[in-house]
Amino acid sequence: MSGFVEKPEPVQVPGLTHLHTGKVRDLYRNEAGDLVMVASDRMSAYDWVLPTEIPDKGRVLTQLSLWWFDLLADLVPHHVLSTDLPAGAPAEWEGRTLVCKSLNMVPVECVARGYLTGSGLVEYNESRTVCGLALPEGLSDGSELPAPIFTPATKAAVGDHDENVSYEEVAHQVGAETAAMLRQTTLAVYSRARDIARTRGIILADTKFEFGFEATEKGPKLVIADEVLTPDSSRFWPAESWEPGRAQPSYDKQFVRDWLTSPASGWDRRSEQLPPALPQEIVDATRAKYIEAYELLTGHTWS
Repeated sequence: MSGFVEKPEPVQVPGLTHLHTGKVRDLYRNEAGDLVMVASDRMSAYDWVLPTEIPDKGRVLTQLSLWWFDLLADLVPHHVLSTDLPAGAPAEWEGRTLVCKSLNMVPVECVARGYLTGSGLVEYNESRTVCGLALPEGLSDGSELPAPIFTPATKAAVGDHDENVSYEEVAHQVGAETAAMLRQTTLAVYSRARDIARTRGIILADTKFEFGFEATEKGPKLVIADEVLTPDSSRFWPAESWEPGRAQPSYDKQFVRDWLTSPASGWDRRSEQLPPALPQEIVDATRAKYIEAYELLTGHTWS
């Protein structure tokens, strides 16, 4: 059992057709056929969309994604057409709304890992592999990998869990040429972002991207979509306190995950019980983590 604790009713805006309510984003189509993506303040963890929102979270994700899109544009084009608010949209959509190209999305979560943690660590401890890729002995939680690796996953519906898959399985699903393009682009973008983050005192441990194809006169063109390199889709660690062999402090939603699995929450993630509301101090601390990541990376003061 998983999904939304309380699924919100979509906002109705004249001229926009509601398409989908995701874990974090609401998706609409405008009369021109473009997609309108609105990042909410919803927080998801352990395949649940929690009942408590994190103020400003959607704006942080949107503004940080825009910052990264600009820095990565020479590696891969992005899907953003405009940040203008659609006519008739509510004021609270300001700063969290993107008008985007409609793409033929690739049904693969493109994950890059430069450090060992999370589901990769679980698999490594069992078989010394991650997504079937052999890794050397002696690695532990937080270890830097010899080189970044591409570890794709299937894209799950709300309430389902993304499943790691092998590169060969991706090639079978989307074709060898597309799979090779996804791997090359994912690792190139990760490497660029990792190096930028390092100059800001942040380790980019891993991240996931979504890609789609845009129809052009010269044929399909690969485009990066959704969000990019945010605390929702990436693990950001403070470089100064990095120490392999233990869980790392982070600037991402791990803070919420840790509280949910602590005795303080009273919640058993293996049960059929709904996850509890987050206490105010966890909400405030999580908001502060997201804003700190934005400010450290961009050098801009959040307002």
